[in-house]
Amino acid sequence: MMKKIFTLVLVSALGGALTLGTYKLFIEKEDSIAQQQNNASAFAIPVNYKTNNTNLPAGETIDFTTAAEKTVHSVVHVRNTTTSSGAMSFEDLFFGRRSQRPQIGTGSGVIISPDGMIITNNHVIDGAENITITLNNNKSYEAELMGTDPKTDIALLKIEADEDLPYTPFGDSDNSKVGEWVLAVGNPFNLTSTVTAGIISAKSRDLSGGNQTQSFIQTDAAVNPGNSGGALVNTNGDLIGINTAITSQTGSYVGYSFAVPSNIAKKVVEDIMEFGNVQNGILGVRGGSLNSASAKELGIEDTEGFYVSTVDEDSGAKKAGIKEGDIIKQLDNIKISKFSDLKGFLNTKSPNDVVYVTVIRDGDEKTVPVTLAKLTSINVPIIGTLKEPSKNDLKKLKIDYGLKIANLSGDYKDEWKADGIDEGSVVTAINGVKVNSIDDVNTAISKYSEKVYRIEIVKTNGEKVNYRFR
Repeated sequence: MMKKIFTLVLVSALGGALTLGTYKLFIEKEDSIAQQQNNASAFAIPVNYKTNNTNLPAGETIDFTTAAEKTVHSVVHVRNTTTSSGAMSFEDLFFGRRSQRPQIGTGSGVIISPDGMIITNNHVIDGAENITITLNNNKSYEAELMGTDPKTDIALLKIEADEDLPYTPFGDSDNSKVGEWVLAVGNPFNLTSTVTAGIISAKSRDLSGGNQTQSFIQTDAAVNPGNSGGALVNTNGDLIGINTAITSQTGSYVGYSFAVPSNIAKKVVEDIMEFGNVQNGILGVRGGSLNSASAKELGIEDTEGFYVSTVDEDSGAKKAGIKEGDIIKQLDNIKISKFSDLKGFLNTKSPNDVVYVTVIRDGDEKTVPVTLAKLTSINVPIIGTLKEPSKNDLKKLKIDYGLKIANLSGDYKDEWKADGIDEGSVVTAINGVKVNSIDDVNTAISKYSEKVYRIEIVKTNGEKVNYRFR
């Protein structure tokens, strides 16, 4: 009996030793290799996009606190008050009165200088009779409207404070990159500044679907009503955009928000401060963006760039030798893939600036310097295209100021002609403002959100007439 038990114990011991040896030789070795591979992957550096201000080890997150601290106190609440006529009640009708009640609109703004200069959207203060600014410390000030540019949706305000104010400096939006982290800072509903984060989704975005002046930075940072006019900043806290619009079917944020690039906003602010209005530099070319369909129609291979179909006479482009059929590929160091790239760049430039234009002509690349010209014509609603007249044009009509009608508006052309207004007639005033330049026209119509209510015209026969519109 004892012999059988001893044998059983011996066999069990040998089996256990054999199992342990097999585990040590094969299974533990494989686990060790797997563990080494897992450890190695934990220290591997993933493929990532390196920015100038971030060099983070794997696993660490970007710190937004510095940028937020730099920005929140410079973003303000903007409150505009207008007087609107409400629906007429029976009592109003009986007593012959109209009910007037205040209408309030709100948005955000950004302090851009210690002396109280504030940038916001034009649509935030449009039509305002009174503008109130509330800082992040809850102090409120009455603001003066310094000027607006409805085309870029930028407005400049000024408040007078007893001390220097915190402000956010302009950054260079041309250096911002798709995929870069950004913060959207707004002051909606007077709740003090609110911060959201996202990345730059796209640049030079045109929401109009046509060859307009839009060239937005698109981001997925959450922006809702009330954030208009707020700051879009990079992780350094530099102002790279003014939050302006969202794309939404509900009226609330659904993932797409858009900002006016800081280089455009800065140019508008500088022009308003120096000239009172925006001075645009004109390249002098007309055409459109290239794609597969347009390239096939034109018989060319390029599907990116701006195709020049017309070069304006006496323009900087004409003088520099740019020709019809050229494809603009680059302006200075900015790549041009579509019209909004071209327009966005030119919106940062002024008359007499020199721009280096790179074109493709017959397969060869060529770069030429172009001096931008001053805008000498403007399209005005209801009327048509106005241009600066020659001294002889004015002398014939015995007047010394005004802008000549170059083309009548297609919508009202027949009505104008039926009343004796032809190309060559001269507009002398719009909305009560005497016009002697393109800048005067911008001033006259910007006060009424690009609307025309009154026009004074001298016909080609010398007759002076006045028109009023509702």
